[in-house]
Amino acid sequence: MAAATSDILKFLETVHPYDSLPRAELERVAGCFICKKLTAGAEVYAQGEHLPGLFLVMDGSVEVRDSSGTVISQLSPRNSFGERGLMVDGRAVTSAWALTDLLLLILPAGEFKRLMSEQPVYARFFTRGRLADVRRSEMALRKIGDLMSKPALVCSPEDSVRQAAEVMRDRKVSSLGVVEKDRFVGLITTRDLASRVVAEGLDPATTPVSAVMTRQPLGLTEDALGSDVLNFMLEHGVGHLPVVNGDRLEGIVTQTDLTRFQARTSALMIGEIAAAEHVSELRQITDRIPQLLAQLVGGNQAHEVVTRLITDVADAVTRRLIVLAERELGPPPVPYLWLACGSQGRQEQTGVSDQDNCIFIDDSFVESQRPWFEKLARRVSDGLDACGYVYCPGDMMATNPRWCQPVHVWRGYFFGWVEAPEPMAQMLASVMFDLRPIAGTGTLFHDLQAEVLDRASRNSIFVAHMVSNSLKHAPPLGLLRGFATIRSGDHRNQIDMKHNGVVPVVDLGRVYSLMARLPPVNTRARLLAAEASGVISNAGARDLIAAYDLIAEMRLRNQKNQVKAGLKPDNYLAPYDLGDFERSHLRDAFVVVRTMQSALANSGRAPA
Repeated sequence: MAAATSDILKFLETVHPYDSLPRAELERVAGCFICKKLTAGAEVYAQGEHLPGLFLVMDGSVEVRDSSGTVISQLSPRNSFGERGLMVDGRAVTSAWALTDLLLLILPAGEFKRLMSEQPVYARFFTRGRLADVRRSEMALRKIGDLMSKPALVCSPEDSVRQAAEVMRDRKVSSLGVVEKDRFVGLITTRDLASRVVAEGLDPATTPVSAVMTRQPLGLTEDALGSDVLNFMLEHGVGHLPVVNGDRLEGIVTQTDLTRFQARTSALMIGEIAAAEHVSELRQITDRIPQLLAQLVGGNQAHEVVTRLITDVADAVTRRLIVLAERELGPPPVPYLWLACGSQGRQEQTGVSDQDNCIFIDDSFVESQRPWFEKLARRVSDGLDACGYVYCPGDMMATNPRWCQPVHVWRGYFFGWVEAPEPMAQMLASVMFDLRPIAGTGTLFHDLQAEVLDRASRNSIFVAHMVSNSLKHAPPLGLLRGFATIRSGDHRNQIDMKHNGVVPVVDLGRVYSLMARLPPVNTRARLLAAEASGVISNAGARDLIAAYDLIAEMRLRNQKNQVKAGLKPDNYLAPYDLGDFERSHLRDAFVVVRTMQSALANSGRAPA
């Protein structure tokens, strides 16, 4: 028996995003749904069919398959499907089958499109694009939570002044929140220690914090803006501002935080790098990269902007180390080019990066000149490691003689990999296709790059091997709308947002670039160029780029949250700590990547 409108309304009240619609709109939508019953094993729709509307599971279970017949999802009550096709050309991009007896609700395509255009909360749920359109990062418009350098350090009102002073000294802070039974009751600063303790001749060992602290200081809530902080400090003549939530202390913003925030921009960092005279100075600058990341991500900058700016810092450090090395070693005996590969080569570095680099030397090189290049490579690579860009675990560095060679040797490497694409050759070719010049004579690489792309793209066996190699990293998808998380160890119940998140898309972009002989190295630029060249369809490109954007931005947001919590950023995310909304869209993004991988695997070319 089909569900009555009242039953549908009651059901929709438990389903997001319908539960967020205005009441009148929700009642209207409930009356628009069409009920459809299917028996187990029945086809819901086939790939390429015109879709009647958006499907919503009310009872039972559905299996969704990609173009190759691979199961990509099992859906249960309250799960929607079919939206991808509706938002492109109205045709299904997958196929769907009833796993059990099934009661479906179908929202007609016209009504779905009306809700998408008229109800922002509805559109946000079904749009896998940017998490935010706002890209402002000026301090005056930033939320106060983004200005706090770290969670507030606290003490008890019964602690002695000496104990408080020792904490401030050891943790290098100028204030402590005073908390009693989780309740914020006061603030003590280094200024208080000077004016209320030392100047008054009090004994720090016996004087309690409660005797000298500022009681119930004024504060702001986390939704205040940077302009509120500036105005408050100027109006009240204070240098420390508590951030509160009721009677709980969330953090403290200081004048130092504001100064540090302004000084964290990548442009200023690069200026400082260009003037540095020692590796120790460079390390002090690169130590600020996690805070730069947190600032950029907190300002809703696009992920490709964040990673580009962070990579710019690495490029500047590399060039400065080369300058310092040449100053010590003297001018190079022949022209050369320092190149980066991996994430630096693609301009996709985050808060976690090792180094991958190599040297192309002019063909006038003779072996007696090798010591100069060995010393250069060692000084630069050691300097990068000291600055936090740790040595490559696979020894893909200029310090390895194999990766410090004349151009004719490099040409032999590339052509050999293309002609004999065994597994190691595939891996090396994948790394080297991401090369980008950093410093030196650029012409040593540009002509070779064009040659290699041309020869590789015309070798169908090599392309097939590269396609196979690109499918080794799978999105972390489990059945029943879940994730395939790590089962044991320090990252149990987490997913690797690098190797199982962005890397599958990086690999796809590299293959598309190879197929169409596209020069871009950056992954997003490769996907856009692949769409423009026709190697990937407009619909496929839009889906894949949107999925990549979401995965990459959630990876960066997770790193930002780790930095804000005082942790070292990594690539591991606990998906079940996310809300239903974010978790659902993250999984949908992984489904898109899996679908594009399957299409490439079955056709041997980019899906059209």
